[in-house]
Formats: sequence, C-alpha cells, structure tokens
Amino acid sequence: MNAQPKPVAELGFNTATKGVYPIAATPFNPDQSVDWDSLDRLTDFYEASGATGITILGILGEAGKLDPEESREIAARVIRRTRLPIVVGVSNPSFTAMGRLAKESMDLGAAGVMIAGHAALRSDEQIAAHFRSAVDAIGPDTPWALQDYPLTLSVVLSVPMIARIMTEHPSCVMLKAEDWPQLEKLSTIRSWQKDGKMPAFSILTANGGLFLDFEPERGSDGAMTGYAFPDALVEMDALHRRGERDAAHDLFDAHLPMIRMEQQAGVGLAVRKYLLMRRGAIACDIQRKPGTALTAQGRSEIDYLLERLARKDARARL
Repeated sequence: MNAQPKPVAELGFNTATKGVYPIAATPFNPDQSVDWDSLDRLTDFYEASGATGITILGILGEAGKLDPEESREIAARVIRRTRLPIVVGVSNPSFTAMGRLAKESMDLGAAGVMIAGHAALRSDEQIAAHFRSAVDAIGPDTPWALQDYPLTLSVVLSVPMIARIMTEHPSCVMLKAEDWPQLEKLSTIRSWQKDGKMPAFSILTANGGLFLDFEPERGSDGAMTGYAFPDALVEMDALHRRGERDAAHDLFDAHLPMIRMEQQAGVGLAVRKYLLMRRGAIACDIQRKPGTALTAQGRSEIDYLLERLARKDARARL
C-alpha cells in the first residue's frame, strides 16, 4: 500500500499552525477488529467539520492496543483519504518502534508526529534525555508536537523544561497543552516567548475543550482534542479569532455539560465513541479490550443532554 506524499506547502504543520486538529478515535467492529469503513467515514466527518488537520493514534485512539501493522495501516488509510495535514502519535517506550512508525508515517505523507513522555520519567534530566533519544529516533528533520499531559502520563513538564526541550530541538514545532490547571501556564509560556526565553511555537490545547472558553485569550492557537463535536470547536475557535467573545462563550456554555460528560475518568472514551456513533461518524461504539462500556442509564443521560443541546445547537439534533 503506497500513498503519494503530500506537497509540503499543503501540510500546514509548523510553528505558526492555528486551528482545530481533532484527536481521532479508532473504530472497532464487535469482533475487536479495526472497522476500516468507519475509519473512512470518521475521516470524512472530521474534514466536513471544518478541521484544520487530524491527529491519529493518540491515547484517545487506543494506540496502545494496536499492533504495529494496524498502526501503519491506519496512518496510511487516513493520509490517503484526506488532504488535511495528519499528525501521527508515535509515543512508545521503544525508540526503535517510535522511529519506525515515524519514518513510515512521514514516508506515507504525514505532516508530522506527536511524542509524549512515559510514567517512568521523573527528573528533568530523565525527561530531557528521553526527548533527545526520541528526536534521534524520528530524525532531526521530522516536525513534531510535544504532548504535555501530566494527568494521564505522570510526566510533569515545567515551563523551564518546555523551554529547554523547545530550544534544544528546533524540530519541535508545537506544544499540545493539556496540563491542568492550564490558563496560567499558557500565559507564562507566551510571556517567556515575548521576553526571548524560549523560541516561537504553536500551542494547541486539549482537555476535551474544557477550558476553550478562555484559552485563546491566554495565547492558544487552537485546539487538539477529541470532543465529539469538532464542528462546534471549529466555530468556537473562529468566533474567538473574530473577537466575538460573548458569542464564543454562549456556544461554549451550551456544550459544557456534554464536554463535562466526556471528561469522566474511566468512561470518557465510551462517552465519546457513543456520541460519534450517534452522530453517524462510526458504526459501533465498542472499545478494544480492555475497555469500558456505558450502562443503559449512562446512554440515556447522554441522549437527554443531546436533546437539551439541540435546543441551542442544531448539530445535536440526531
């Protein structure tokens, strides 16, 4: 399976990247196999939502439950399906595996890759050494996003540590910011950049969009998150960029109960997949084992929230 690499000018993944990059789920069939038809449909769904690009094989994409051939095939299929820039999650304790998936993805036409640390990293020196080895593995010319997600990954990246990584590795063009609390950290990073203490880079925020009401005012360039209404995230981002603050907050307030529902520990992915299924983006909301499933009452509560959201946003009329 060969994909034609996309022209560099079309990739749109660099230190000036702005917009919304949904984190893609990975659809599965009831027998736990990858649902390739739903993957195509989901890719079309993200593109139709107005997304700037798509990020695949992240935590939400259940990347850790895929074998290497499945990961490569998913990357190839999504890259072939859309002209949007694709960022591929390649995080792996094995630098050999990380480097192989990064090279294969870039050869297929990916715009860049995303890398996180892992729970065994404790000191700043361990963190710095990890990312030096990661850049050696993917190659110094491969653009990448640094994932800052201490709530799940247990890797604490202070602002000085982020500055060190960004300074040592010019190929790191983006920070995927999902620390919590996030707002003050965003302001500090932008202040450091203004003072010349760290280089310029794009910042896309995550946490399911939970703080998207204020993040643009603190310096974010957009969102890279998995909320099942990426079209609403695109609209919120556009409203902020046009200076329509109240309209952006009104739209955010309408979606906040559903965003909160998705952020539940343990069942958040089940909620997202159920919503994606209800929206027609995937055929089945199953997760690959081990995974959680919603109870009948949980689904009923989401359906109720959809009905309420539909009074203010027609996208929820399913």
